Amino acid sequence: MSEVALPRGVVNRLLAQAQQSPEAEVCGLIGARDGVPVHVYPVANAAADPARVFVMAPDAQIDAMRRMRECGETLFAIYHSHPHAPAAPSARDLAEAAYPDALYLIISLDTRGVLDMRGFRLHGSQVETVALSLV
Repeated sequence: MSEVALPRGVVNRLLAQAQQSPEAEVCGLIGARDGVPVHVYPVANAAADPARVFVMAPDAQIDAMRRMRECGETLFAIYHSHPHAPAAPSARDLAEAAYPDALYLIISLDTRGVLDMRGFRLHGSQVETVALSLV
């Protein structure tokens, strides 16, 4: 199992976004400079059933990727929340994982008073758990 260090500010932003939308999956991208995550790019969830699925709004996702490039950043992670499920990739998450080099972060609100965030590398049907540490 590999380990990834995440800045506390980035983590706090992700958790706050998930808490602000407890009944719908939130999603977005994280940009990095020199391999260090530095910026969160929230992307609107355009799914027909956002309580159970996330689909990044195409225009917003393209805009986030453009802003990332303009800031000299590369795609570090793709994140989304599970309001009513554990912080683990669903079958749909695996089927739709299109960036094998990106870290996938899943935030679960299906806990009692504590948010749970876990990291994964997704390669087809293969799931590698990634330990997360705060810096």
